Amino acid sequence: MVEDCVFCKIRKGEIPSTVLYSDDDFMIIKDINPQAKIHLVAIPNIHVPYIDMMTEEGACILGKIISKISHLQEELGITGGYRLVVNQGENAHQTVAHVHIHILGGEKLKDF
Repeated sequence: MVEDCVFCKIRKGEIPSTVLYSDDDFMIIKDINPQAKIHLVAIPNIHVPYIDMMTEEGACILGKIISKISHLQEELGITGGYRLVVNQGENAHQTVAHVHIHILGGEKLKDF
């Protein structure tokens, strides 16, 4: 955990958040600035700033996240389909330097 990381602070309970799922590897919370009817964020417990710095252990956790999302579709309200987004770096508008996956759904999403 990193002291000044907002996601690490959420994980430690220092910043309140709506947690929809949590286990030993990651948590899923509601995004505070939703870009879709349902906009969630899956956050690994390990702090890795950027996906291009990810270790094999971290990559395994990302795989677990994707697998768990597919099993939690109903509970998350995304049964009609969903989009997973990982922003990598400043040019991609990554605003928190802690790898995370955006989960968008609950409606027909715009094509891009």
